[in-house]
Amino acid sequence: MRTEKFEFPGHSGEMLAARLDAPDQVPRAYALFAHCFTCTKDIYAASRISRALTETGIAVVRFDFTGLGHSEGEFANTNFSSNVEDLVAAADHMRGALAAPHLIIGHSLGGAAVLAAVGKIDEVKAVVTIGAPAEPAHLAHMFTDSAEEIETAGEANVLLAGREFTIKKQFLDDIAEQSLSECLAKLGRALLVMHSPIDNTVGIENAAAIFAAAKHPKSFISLDDADHLVSDKADAEYAANVLASWASRYIPAYEVSVDAGVTAAEGEVVVSETGENPFAQAISAGVHSLRADEPVKIGGGNTGPTPYDLLLSGLGACTSMTIRMYADRKKWPLERAVVRLKHDKIHADDCADCETKDGRIDRIERTIELTGDLDDEQRARLLEIADKCPVHRTLESEVKVETVLAG
Repeated sequence: MRTEKFEFPGHSGEMLAARLDAPDQVPRAYALFAHCFTCTKDIYAASRISRALTETGIAVVRFDFTGLGHSEGEFANTNFSSNVEDLVAAADHMRGALAAPHLIIGHSLGGAAVLAAVGKIDEVKAVVTIGAPAEPAHLAHMFTDSAEEIETAGEANVLLAGREFTIKKQFLDDIAEQSLSECLAKLGRALLVMHSPIDNTVGIENAAAIFAAAKHPKSFISLDDADHLVSDKADAEYAANVLASWASRYIPAYEVSVDAGVTAAEGEVVVSETGENPFAQAISAGVHSLRADEPVKIGGGNTGPTPYDLLLSGLGACTSMTIRMYADRKKWPLERAVVRLKHDKIHADDCADCETKDGRIDRIERTIELTGDLDDEQRARLLEIADKCPVHRTLESEVKVETVLAG
């Protein structure tokens, strides 16, 4: 599994902190996770569910709502409606940078939010709620002791889960105006309701109301003995594994839109866009298929090496092959060659042996590890041979690239 952090603009333009958990191979689908009220994307249940989904080939994006965790903005100025808008903004970002979510999961108030948001995310095939209230107004009971102060002063500081938050009157007004019954009636997606019968924060009757209002296909899983936050490791792993198994029935494999007619002739390399994100590329080199992409933080999907990674790979492979051929020809006891490469740009005036003296130049650092019973003279000679690798010579010689439009 690989993990990447990135940001995207939320409902009001503030940057929201997000995390992508993805399988090492190309994801077959993407999921979006909404955390519980006043929680963050890094709550244990969220991280464990993300891991379980990645093990089935589904990548997961989870993020901090506006004003929470590492996201920008003021929590006091948010409400249920803004959470829904943040979810839609997250799906919009995924659609452009990765792929639109086919699965959406919400914990507690996040569960209510996904039920409200899913109608605005056409690509979603399946919805999961965990300990979700049947109506956002259920949260009002948490502020009973401060209700009078909120009404008269317009806001009050409230202690929630050991932390102090400012709750404004607009928040209570907003949750009072929301209704999920119509959203559930028009859901039109497979629904999984997960809830603990001993949940003391959001009672089990909420699960019954959600389940009754939704149409089939729908499923219910009881999280026996789990608390509201599903904080126990065993409970979180059970929920994660059941959720992942259930989702596999409804989540299709991600279809890569590569033109099947694009093939490479002998001695030719063909590169074509896949359509997964703005940078993802399919590479055909003879009978071999490769991929290229850019990291998530600059708008890619990290589904393959970057172009510079591929450049370094070519140099590294050529270097190792050249060393191997020479050592075998000399019958030297070389057991293994490992080549490590890095690319960056440096100021030309920092390079004593470079012809260019102005601006910045490319620099490739190459470290060669040689394993075997080689003496110092043999190691030194193999280091010299590395510079005679054909790709090395190409990179250091004058190269002319001729470009024409096909057809």
